[in-house]
Amino acid sequence: MAGKLLDYNLLVENALRGAVREALKRAAEFGLPGNHHFYVTFRTDQPGVEIPPYLHERYPDEMTIVLQHQFWGLEPGEDKFQVTLSFNKVPERLVVPYAALTAFADPSVQFGLQFRVQPSAESLARGAALAEAALASDTDKPAGDKAGEQAGEPSGEPAKPATGEVVALDAFRKKKT
Repeated sequence: MAGKLLDYNLLVENALRGAVREALKRAAEFGLPGNHHFYVTFRTDQPGVEIPPYLHERYPDEMTIVLQHQFWGLEPGEDKFQVTLSFNKVPERLVVPYAALTAFADPSVQFGLQFRVQPSAESLARGAALAEAALASDTDKPAGDKAGEQAGEPSGEPAKPATGEVVALDAFRKKKT
C-alpha cells in the first residue's frame, strides 16, 4: 500500500496535467501569443470524453487536435476542457478530461509532454480481435508470403503486431554533468 501512496510518477504526471490546464486557461483568457499553438492528443475511449459519433468511429482509440487559429469557446475546467473545432466546415463541441490526455505539445517553443493512459477494456478487446484476425489471415497465405518473411527465408515464428511504447518523462529531462 505504501508504494501506491507515494507513486511519484503519477504525482508528477498529475502536476504536469495541471500545467496543461494552466496553459489552456491562459490561452482561453488571453489568446495564443505569437506562433504559439497546441497539439493535444487524447484517448477517445476514456470515460468523460465527448466527441461526435462519426469522429469516434474514425478515431476509436486516440485523436490529436490542434488549437491554433480556428477554435472557439475554449473552456478549461478543473477536470476537463471543452472546445469547439471545425471538422469539414461543421463546428463540433469536444469535451476532454485531462485524465484522457496522452500528449501535449507547443511546437513553437519545442515543448512537449507525454502521459500514460490505460486503454479502456473496449479498446483492448478491439485490439486483441484485430490482432487475432491478422494472425488468422496470415496463416491462410502460402509459405514465404507471410508477414515478416522474405521469399525462401522463413522467420520461424509468426509476425507480432506492433505495440505502443510508453516513454518515461525522464527521457526528456536534461541530465546534469
